Amino acid sequence: MARIAVPKETSAGETRVALIPSLVPLLIKDKHDILIEHGAGLAASHPDEAYVKAGARIVTDAAVLYNEADIVFKVQPPKHDADRLREGSTYIGFFAPLSNPDLVQIFLQRKITAFSMEYIPRITRAQSMDALSSMATVAGYKSVLLATEKLGKMFPLLMTAAGTVPPATVLVLGAGVAGLQAIATAKRLGAKVEAFDVRAAVKEQVKSLGAAFLEMEITENLETAGGYAKEQSAEFLKRQKEVLSARMPKVDVAISTAQVFGKKAPILITEEMVKLMRPGSVIVDLAAEHGGNCELTEPGKTVVKHGVIIIGAVNLPATIPVDASLMYAKNVSNLFKHLYPNAGATPDFADEIAKGACITRNGEVVNEAVKNALQGGSRL
Repeated sequence: MARIAVPKETSAGETRVALIPSLVPLLIKDKHDILIEHGAGLAASHPDEAYVKAGARIVTDAAVLYNEADIVFKVQPPKHDADRLREGSTYIGFFAPLSNPDLVQIFLQRKITAFSMEYIPRITRAQSMDALSSMATVAGYKSVLLATEKLGKMFPLLMTAAGTVPPATVLVLGAGVAGLQAIATAKRLGAKVEAFDVRAAVKEQVKSLGAAFLEMEITENLETAGGYAKEQSAEFLKRQKEVLSARMPKVDVAISTAQVFGKKAPILITEEMVKLMRPGSVIVDLAAEHGGNCELTEPGKTVVKHGVIIIGAVNLPATIPVDASLMYAKNVSNLFKHLYPNAGATPDFADEIAKGACITRNGEVVNEAVKNALQGGSRL
């Protein structure tokens, strides 16, 4: 039996919770004890009473919660709570080790086993644990709603007594999970949607959603074995700039989602491109937290530059906490049940999922990619 603790998130603006009441009985069935910090689920519309009814125990003191926990479920990395984790305990949640080297050091000192949701391998049997894709789905959906709030036009084509209102034109940059959800949402609202991605393989997916795919001759492989986009050559970036510059004067909304895993987001929209856009146009930059796809993006802020509204979107899943928590909690629970299939089990670190997601263990960084990156930056 393990004592699983779910603390209240302490990062500013975070409203999600790592476990929802409906999943508590599934863990109790495997003889685990569930501890929930008082008010942990309140921002996601899950009061303490719902957890108690499901069989969990409410703990009012966070220090006591962490001290009793064998395993901690969290959303955000425990930047403010790392010293509270009991030595030798296990952490499951977002970790961002390359951005939090100090946190890694604390975990090493306290011999904490950390499973990072970002590092779950993108393989078929791990799809139900893929929190990055789940949260990207939420972000892609919300990005379109943000654009509708700021754009001074309606999205659909309308035939009215006062005349015809043309549809808004939306350009989505990057057709990953977030981009595809943005495309689908914009299409549902009646917009004319176009999409651009360096991976030609996503063309069929884009077209299946009813969007046009911006064609560009691609002669280099721009996709990793894991399905992520790779960094591009200078020649490719020049051609890409030409293609996008030709479209910018004709779009009302640009939603950018392009990221390179573990690295700064590529600049797709330069200041010169922003100047080409019509006054009142909107850019929603979903890569803002990682440097931004737009040269003028300010993370966490909405600014107006050259008459264009630029939204530096940060942590959009936290703006839809009910469904975001539902999806994330399911991902975390699925990973936990994979690692601990029964009450007496321990993780099989030879397993591809456990090996890929585990960052620290027994006072060492055991994920080779993270270890090499931290050593290369002299942060380990």
